[in-house]
Amino acid sequence: MKFEPVSNCFISCDKPFDTAENIIMGVPYDGTCSFRPGSRFAPDAIRSASYGIETYSPMLDADLENMKNCDIGDLELSFGNKKNILSVIESAALEVFNSGKRLISFGGEHLVTLPLFHALSVSLKTKDICVIHLDAHADLRDDYMGERLSHATVIRRISEITGMANIFQYGIRSGTKEEFDLIKKEGTMITPFADLADAIGGRPVYLTIDLDVLDPSGFPGTGTPEPGGWQFIEIYSILRAIKNLNVKAADVVELSPHYDHSGVSTVTASKVVRELLLSL
Repeated sequence: MKFEPVSNCFISCDKPFDTAENIIMGVPYDGTCSFRPGSRFAPDAIRSASYGIETYSPMLDADLENMKNCDIGDLELSFGNKKNILSVIESAALEVFNSGKRLISFGGEHLVTLPLFHALSVSLKTKDICVIHLDAHADLRDDYMGERLSHATVIRRISEITGMANIFQYGIRSGTKEEFDLIKKEGTMITPFADLADAIGGRPVYLTIDLDVLDPSGFPGTGTPEPGGWQFIEIYSILRAIKNLNVKAADVVELSPHYDHSGVSTVTASKVVRELLLSL
């Protein structure tokens, strides 16, 4: 597959693939959505909204113009067989990782994290990858409505690859009793941001940001809104923490732009992406 920057790229992410350090890829899939579909429209919406924000972040004192980022556009994913779609996602991600690049993906629903993570594991030839998971939901169900491959099971499936000890969860406020029992047993929510560097060390990190971690009063544009969430400013706590970590890949998922006609959710998602890129 030949990767090139697309004309409708995320702002200032138009560097050639060969010289870029960070690759942006859209993954427009929401095939297992169980409540409010529409996250497949998020990648294009995030890109469009990025032209309404600056390339410079005053909070981080950094500018996208000084980075080598390449947006290769969206994967072409047809409706149909879920496992085939996940295979397409994994193959594309594996090609990016094998080229020595860091991959930042836009979902799409949260299930897309599974093939992205697996591709990283295959490329690095290790299962010892730490996952930093920001979300309103635990996503630790063994199955959801009889399906083992679902947005509600994604972290459980990933834990079967890397182990529960490598899962670090933040913002979780919704799930089944069984999920919260598992969280308590495994201690996935007990590591403060300030202690992440000591807990993880130099091991590779995958960061996944489900945007429903944000409170729906300010971010209603998501498929499964949960009251009691973070404010945007709290995102910086994790971004400061990852600056000292070996982040190999990240994703931003679960924006469903059509549920917020004001467009605020989409602009917020674009700012999360900008701040994420500037923190790497």
